[in-house]
Amino acid sequence: MSEQDAAKEVKKAEKAKEEKPKDEVKEDKKEEREEGRVSRASAGTSTPEPKPEENGDDSGTPKAITLKEQFRNFSKFGDTKSDGKMMTLSQADKWFKQAKVIDGKTITTTDTAITFNKFKTKKITFTEFEKYLDEISKSKKVDAGSIRNKLKDCGAPGTSGTTSVVKSSAVDRLTDTKKFTGSHKLRFDATGRGKGIAGRKDVPDGSGYVSGYKNKNTYDKTH
Repeated sequence: MSEQDAAKEVKKAEKAKEEKPKDEVKEDKKEEREEGRVSRASAGTSTPEPKPEENGDDSGTPKAITLKEQFRNFSKFGDTKSDGKMMTLSQADKWFKQAKVIDGKTITTTDTAITFNKFKTKKITFTEFEKYLDEISKSKKVDAGSIRNKLKDCGAPGTSGTTSVVKSSAVDRLTDTKKFTGSHKLRFDATGRGKGIAGRKDVPDGSGYVSGYKNKNTYDKTH
């Protein structure tokens, strides 16, 4: 082959390379991008996944309840029709007692009633309730922040602080039916169970047996 023919073949090859189909060019570029990603990942330069707390997810410590949430809980306590936006004096006193804000010495129910009546309404909103707390703390010279913390941390509305049944030997003696005498003794059987109307009135016996007969219902029923 002459030098001219060789030069022509080289030109044809270069021209064919320049006229490479577009699809093949795109495929080559795609492979180059994939190779670049692999190399960055192997080099430790890949983008790290966001931490849960960066997305606002905090599955660790529980969220502390706010004073407003407690206000809503206690304003609904004992009132099925309440929407949690208004609170009565009795509901506020229940809350204060459970939180031990009302202790019978520094702050009493008389103090809370006097302060509550200044609002001249039977129910107050949360905004008015905060003013109510400030009034009490000011008049009784108690730290308002301390009162708020007690109200927030006292837990959900419950029945704590209710009067328990008094138990003593005197009560046991007075309620022991075995020690009853006279007509009171006749109102109870040997086990202490009340006889009802039979223990209070003489009910006539219509069975046909003579009073005091002890062999009732012992006869042979086959005859």
